[in-house]
Amino acid sequence: MTQPTTKPESSQANARPDGWPRSRLSLGGAPIGNLYESVNDETAAATISRAWLRNIRHFDTAPYYGYGLSESRLGATLCAVPRDSFSLSTKVGRIIESDARQTSHADGFIVDGQSARFDYSRDGILRSFEASLNRLRTDHVEILLLHDIGALTHGAQHADVLRQALDEALPAMADLRSQGVCKAIGIGVNEEAVCLEVMPRFHIDVIMLAGRYTLFEQQESKAVMAQAQARDIAILAAGPYNSGLLGGDNGPGHFYNYAPADQNTLEKARRFYEVLDRTHTQVGAAALQFPLAHPAVASVVCGLRSVAEVDSADERIKIAIPADAWRALRDAGLIADGIPTP
Repeated sequence: MTQPTTKPESSQANARPDGWPRSRLSLGGAPIGNLYESVNDETAAATISRAWLRNIRHFDTAPYYGYGLSESRLGATLCAVPRDSFSLSTKVGRIIESDARQTSHADGFIVDGQSARFDYSRDGILRSFEASLNRLRTDHVEILLLHDIGALTHGAQHADVLRQALDEALPAMADLRSQGVCKAIGIGVNEEAVCLEVMPRFHIDVIMLAGRYTLFEQQESKAVMAQAQARDIAILAAGPYNSGLLGGDNGPGHFYNYAPADQNTLEKARRFYEVLDRTHTQVGAAALQFPLAHPAVASVVCGLRSVAEVDSADERIKIAIPADAWRALRDAGLIADGIPTP
């Protein structure tokens, strides 16, 4: 990788005082971990390099993403640029293990011979973090997130998992923060309820909320966003397209919440395209920019798997969207009252 000759200011975030995240658009690393389809090493490296050259300077990953593949690919590419030129977030809560029998790809990652198991113990957190640093080829990350706690993931085990998260996992992460090997700690989840359970009970700095505070759905996240703002907890708004539902140029995608979208969901999605078409506005651009209007949101995290997707996201984040577009969505009942827009 070479240094870029220009640094487009429109990609820069109003960063936190300690320098994270370093851009208002962040690269989500699940796709380069072979989520749903294989990406070769060369394509992954080109994607990461293009993001850095486009001034996308925060990279989010997790051990779970390709059972370490995403972290390894980020580490192998980003080691060629100055460490202080970008920020990283990764996650703990799963242990990656060799498993020769694992060929089913049931988790969605097209990777053989590896598996992941939940481990929210103190020892599990420390082991997971050490392995992540090795794969990422760094001695620290800016943000460390506890991954996938919550009732939607753990069902009847939720109470026990939450107790262990509060008693073991988050205190271990706080110790890592005090040692300076991470600057901020928090949770990375797909549901609002667990955010409201954790915030009053443990001091966290950040929440990655995936697929919830989005253009497609905002109302159910109002309590989380208000609490985060009141407590000065930064929100990383991930999954802005809701699994690709609002990511297409000409109409809605076929998936929502990592599964095929039902007819009611597709009909609602089509309304966004119909309304924004009247104001000559790209739905994808509106979806990408929408979360950034909330004062609690520090960055929007978009999963990217190719140079073309990086270019598209960077262009979308910079498109000037007319005030009429946001007004039309609000008039159509697609943006709730009291929700800020750019």
